[in-house]
Amino acid sequence: MAVLIGDRLPSSTLVRMGDAGPQQITVEELTANRKVIMFGLPGAFTSTCSTAHVPSFIRTHDKLIAKGVDEVICISVNDIHVLKEWSKVTGADLAGISMWADPSSEFTTAIGMNFDVPLIGFIGRSSRYAMLVKGGVVQIFNEETSTHACDLSTGETMLESIA
Repeated sequence: MAVLIGDRLPSSTLVRMGDAGPQQITVEELTANRKVIMFGLPGAFTSTCSTAHVPSFIRTHDKLIAKGVDEVICISVNDIHVLKEWSKVTGADLAGISMWADPSSEFTTAIGMNFDVPLIGFIGRSSRYAMLVKGGVVQIFNEETSTHACDLSTGETMLESIA
């Protein structure tokens, strides 16, 4: 079952490639006393993720920050090297979007957003979603109905949803 509005995010660890090597952070550390947007997607370098989902948050990043969001965070079940390169290719790094890997699908599975398509190598991948989290508690949760859809979880939809 997917996480619900009012739920506290489960304990999980995310990782990314920093300048000095791999960096780990817990979801609790990432969200404590902060207002963040976390969005998940099926995978780096996939079509809808690259042409619609990440670009929507690049376009809206500054407006989201102006509405009091401390950080916009992309979470993907990929390895840290792939996410670092994808961040450069999409321009997400320059836009200020943080890319965190969930390499074993720990967080994704814990929030009930995992799915498998073995034929194409998607095991434990993330369904497409976006959520506003304040102090570790889900305030807004927008889940797409299909992995190909990207309407409910866009940066523009989150921008309209935030009071």
